Amino acid sequence: MSVAKVTEIIASSPKSFDDAVAAGVMRASKTLQNVKSAWVKDQKVVVENGKITEYHVGLKVTFILKD
Repeated sequence: MSVAKVTEIIASSPKSFDDAVAAGVMRASKTLQNVKSAWVKDQKVVVENGKITEYHVGLKVTFILKD
């Protein structure tokens, strides 16, 4: 039997939402073991002078706890 836990993180990227998600999952995997999935809860952008300068994502990351 496995037990999973969900934690929320926020990640950002100057390139795209996809890049922000990848950065968030990569960073979570450095700290958390057995990361199995990530759900994008929120998306937002930072706008400066009419241009998007940063993409932000709120992620719910699921990982399996060790026995």
